[in-house]
Amino acid sequence: MQDTDPITAGRIDKLTDWLRLEQANGVGVRGAHILLRAFGSPRAILTAGHAALAAHVSASAARALCEPPSAEFMQLRDATLAWLDHPAHALMILGDPDYPHELAHIPDPPLLLYIRGRRELLTRPALAIVGARNATSQGKANASSFAASLSRAGVCIVSGLALGIDGAAHEGALQGTGSTVAVVGTGADLFYPTRHRALAERIARDGCMVSEFALGTPPNAGNFPRRNRIISGLSAGVLVVEAAEKSGSLITARVAGEQGREVFALPGSIHAPLARGCHKLIREGARLVDSANDILESLRISPLAPELLAPLPTETSCLGLLAHLGHGPVDIDTLLLRSGSTVGALSLELLALEMAGLLERLPGGKVQRVVT
Repeated sequence: MQDTDPITAGRIDKLTDWLRLEQANGVGVRGAHILLRAFGSPRAILTAGHAALAAHVSASAARALCEPPSAEFMQLRDATLAWLDHPAHALMILGDPDYPHELAHIPDPPLLLYIRGRRELLTRPALAIVGARNATSQGKANASSFAASLSRAGVCIVSGLALGIDGAAHEGALQGTGSTVAVVGTGADLFYPTRHRALAERIARDGCMVSEFALGTPPNAGNFPRRNRIISGLSAGVLVVEAAEKSGSLITARVAGEQGREVFALPGSIHAPLARGCHKLIREGARLVDSANDILESLRISPLAPELLAPLPTETSCLGLLAHLGHGPVDIDTLLLRSGSTVGALSLELLALEMAGLLERLPGGKVQRVVT
């Protein structure tokens, strides 16, 4: 670092100060915001002295801020600088001009945002789609279909890369121009869950991955509630697709409401356990939706030109799927195996058949051909 120019050296000093504030034991995001309101900048905080700091945070947190950087911290700082050498990696600092405007105005915005991929997506109109990890086939199909339709209308889909609804929403969103943002609960250099590694790599290439956690941070349980406020904070609204009555998705919806975001929910069968969370949200004031247009109209987002929107498959183009349906009830997973299709494409074909009166939906997420 001896040969670094003054501009780069200044940026390194700024990053070091922000990392020290973020990493100081006992401070936390809320404590950091209290100190920033009192002192104005990380540099002012780090040079304020123990007595001045202890007037705003605990004595142990004040001591941590007064201690010189440890060897372990310097390793983290240097690893972060090395990570930032990659052209697809970036670090946004609270207060920077390109820090997402809506996120900056939640009560406790992240101090740092580690970015992999297309950072310009963070300025797009966005909707969060969340839901159960143990989602049904129909739930995943719905999430993918809504995400694909909204993405084709230019809306960026934000979710948390979890199994189930999150993964299906990301998959669907990658089919459109709006693309997708995955907010993760680990360091941005890790892939979690491992089953979504391939999906995460696609998002890092064609979409955007975001984390507030330092590089190397493992998937600790406490990280995910913190992640959820970013998912809703980046979005104009949150759509919940399948959720149990006690679910992390309902926490995201509650946080979204507190942030002034619109909350949407997909209804389901009264007999389906994963519909109960959505029904609870609807009773509490969430908007019931059954089409992507409902969301576009509510958020006053104008879709892109019709030629940019993928048309629904026609009845004729779905004749092959009719053969795979047979004449008895069949579930979505079986149809996927029979047809070799993707969840998003299959959802659109099923919708086309349903609109043509050639298909009916049955309880339990199954469908059946209608003989006319």
